[in-house]
Amino acid sequence: MRTGCALGGDDGCIADARHRATAFLDQAIHDHHLSVSDHARYLTQLVVSELVTNTLKYAPGPILMELRITASTVEVVVWDSDPSIPTARAGDPCRVGGHGLEIVKAVAERFEIHREQAGKRITASIALTNTVGGASTAPRTDHRRLA
Repeated sequence: MRTGCALGGDDGCIADARHRATAFLDQAIHDHHLSVSDHARYLTQLVVSELVTNTLKYAPGPILMELRITASTVEVVVWDSDPSIPTARAGDPCRVGGHGLEIVKAVAERFEIHREQAGKRITASIALTNTVGGASTAPRTDHRRLA
């Protein structure tokens, strides 16, 4: 299962991207009966926020986001037009901001950056369920809202 979208360059596109990610996970739960933990939902929103924020801050032009899901992970893919490869900064407890890439790398199971013919593509994979000592914690499986 996958979905993609082009995001506008305004500040509202960060919230839009988070909402799209949540709706995508809800659809995976409802249509494909996948188990998605609350923690995975939170991490997916966090990764989407950080990657889209960085793209808005550092790359000119359009932003494309794709979400892909397998039986065990959700992949967040963000493409932008800047071919420069970002690097995480060294830890600095006095620095305010500038921790986005560090955060994404810390919470993702897999993190990749690929230079494209135009720009770059960043992919972060997040486990759908939490594991503790190899055993899955209780996932939240139904996120439908009550009317």
